[in-house]
Amino acid sequence: MFCPPRRVRRGAALTIVFAGVLAAGAATGSFGAPAVPDGAAGGSASVGRSAPTGHHEDIARAAAEAMAEGKSATEAAERAVSRSGDRWGAVYSQGEYEEFEEALDGAYTGVGLWARRERDGRIEVTRVRPGSPADRAGIRKGDRLRSVDGGSVDGRPVTEVVSLLRGDAEDADAGTTVSLGLERGTRAWRETLRRARLSTDSVTVRELADGVTVIEVSAFTKGSGDLVREAVDQASQDAGIVLDLRGNSGGLVAEARAAASAFLDGGLVATYDVDGDQRALHADPGGDTTRPLVALVDGGTMSAAELLTGALQDRGRAVVVGSRTFGKGSVQMPAPLPDGSVAELTVGHYRTPSGRGVDGRGITPDLEVGEDALRRARTVLSGLGAPS
Repeated sequence: MFCPPRRVRRGAALTIVFAGVLAAGAATGSFGAPAVPDGAAGGSASVGRSAPTGHHEDIARAAAEAMAEGKSATEAAERAVSRSGDRWGAVYSQGEYEEFEEALDGAYTGVGLWARRERDGRIEVTRVRPGSPADRAGIRKGDRLRSVDGGSVDGRPVTEVVSLLRGDAEDADAGTTVSLGLERGTRAWRETLRRARLSTDSVTVRELADGVTVIEVSAFTKGSGDLVREAVDQASQDAGIVLDLRGNSGGLVAEARAAASAFLDGGLVATYDVDGDQRALHADPGGDTTRPLVALVDGGTMSAAELLTGALQDRGRAVVVGSRTFGKGSVQMPAPLPDGSVAELTVGHYRTPSGRGVDGRGITPDLEVGEDALRRARTVLSGLGAPS
């Protein structure tokens, strides 16, 4: 499951991040909720209320006053964020924030499984990382996760299950154990796994029999933009490319911009505002602008992945196939608090090159399909001049 991740490196470029609940679909059990892996960088949707100018200072002031009175600065900041009306604002301890930074660096501590909440409220395993603790224990796609450390997870939001799998900050190190209750058909059993240090492998590449290259990006962690460009450079010159962003929960905006640069020759990627100050993101020159390209999306395509999708669609660079994306278009920025914790607050929203707002709306594909989306994408590529 994707740890609701969380964010940007201190002093680094702007990140569009996904606070709190991983996805409304995952939390409510609605159809098509994205699957997420334990411990990786991920995100959630936003209905977008911007924090007012100076909001970071208000939170920091509340934390400082609490410290002066011998009270918990973190708890005071959390109360202030809750009162602010910032739906995606959050406060993280220093240890939690360091974990999130590591996740965005492409590494995390976990057991190596992806899962999602089904309509009936049960948690289903949708993928197991090869060589991970979950894989070595024999857990497979389709298994049901019924309990973690003896507590039922039925009906619980995915993010809560993620937190249970990872453990509290002080006992979530590699080598610590977690007990899982599982079901497969009529079989029910328990497994005790040792958490391990894993890499996110956010970009995977495969070539289909007809030469079409599929580049799957599960999250925009550090270096993923360069990996996308390398995959494009190495792809067959005689076939098209499918950029699979289904279930991509976002990540670092700088990496999404770098991925856009693999397919664009400069130009606008997105505009955004920070406390009313308008800014823009531009692609680097020299990207591949000729090879047929299809972007695959679904309801789990969020935030930075939506930013990339909107750029490719508005610039006429890709045909977008799949289902409407999630609609997380708000921008969060971090600020350190006096006790070392970090407050991350909403400061604005981004728009696609044509000026479309994404927040609460999502992006509508050029071709809406449900089942067999990859097959339909290959059919579209054939119409664009690539073999099918």
